Amino acid sequence: MAPESASPVLAMNWSRKKVIVTGGAGFIGSAIVDKLLGQSATVTVVDKLLFPNKASIGGAKLKRLSSIYEKHGMNEVPIHTIDLATNPRDFELLARNYDIVFHLSAVFGGREFVDIHQAECSKMLAIDHNVISSSYEAGISHLHYSSSACVYAPSLNRPGLLLREDQVLSTGEGWQSSDNLYGFAKLMGEMQLDVFRKEKGFESSISRYLTVYGPGELDASHAIAALIEKALDQQDPYVVWGSGGQERGFTFVDDIVAGSLLAVEHIRDATAVNLGWDKRYKIKDVATMILEISGHQPSKVLFDRSKPEGPFSRALDISRAKNLLLWEPKIDLEEGLERTFSWHRGERKMHVTPEIQA
Repeated sequence: MAPESASPVLAMNWSRKKVIVTGGAGFIGSAIVDKLLGQSATVTVVDKLLFPNKASIGGAKLKRLSSIYEKHGMNEVPIHTIDLATNPRDFELLARNYDIVFHLSAVFGGREFVDIHQAECSKMLAIDHNVISSSYEAGISHLHYSSSACVYAPSLNRPGLLLREDQVLSTGEGWQSSDNLYGFAKLMGEMQLDVFRKEKGFESSISRYLTVYGPGELDASHAIAALIEKALDQQDPYVVWGSGGQERGFTFVDDIVAGSLLAVEHIRDATAVNLGWDKRYKIKDVATMILEISGHQPSKVLFDRSKPEGPFSRALDISRAKNLLLWEPKIDLEEGLERTFSWHRGERKMHVTPEIQA
């Protein structure tokens, strides 16, 4: 567990709030839906139920979302399949009846997808503008934007450096000051919210997420989910993408959700806050931990250097989140991996097997 500190407290009366979660059938989005329903908020989801190049994910996403609503005593899922890239008017008409938007819709499919499908990621420029502009026109009182550590320049991702919020666009590399077009698009979403605040008085908050993992990730295109699925498959040799020396501040999804809600409560002026662990773990050590939890003992662990590994080292300075939100991550990697492995194993027993990256 993380060291004890002042405990963040949700002060808003969420039971009086009507909330839209775009991307609400996704991994983090559905976790936010679950938390909001637990706070007695009225929650509607906007989601295309698609995943890049993996059509089978849609049904599994809807099934998981249905189970979340059923847990909170609701038999029907209020979901709207709006294409946010092309139908801003439909979103505006929906949003007129709501108070808050959590905007998580994005084009993303894991490390390899971000590297080789940048044209697809460019759609986020339209998605974000449409959601932000339509939310303002509809009279939404607050928009929360899920940004990413990908807004930081790859050249800043090095051992020992904790990324600070004010380091965006600090390296003089133009739009390549972010991690591919995905990171640049996220940064442009942040900048739109800043100018909407200055020019129109539109209130918003921004959280930059770092390497989120945990129960509920139906597409295993991220490292931890993929490594867990490979362990459950008893893969031998056990394949790890990249050198194994790349390191991240892996962040449990419950901590991300808690920080996001606190950002809505305490930030109005589009100030971005980092949400993530400031402690790094090498991917080879994460793989070892997963193998120990699973009991799988492969004859060989193979590090596939032909596969992308992303930035070699990435972790966040979370001083701003501690100061503004009284937030810091609570679930350390060992506990988080145990919870996540248990969820994946349980999904297999129910015959829902995530698609893995390799």
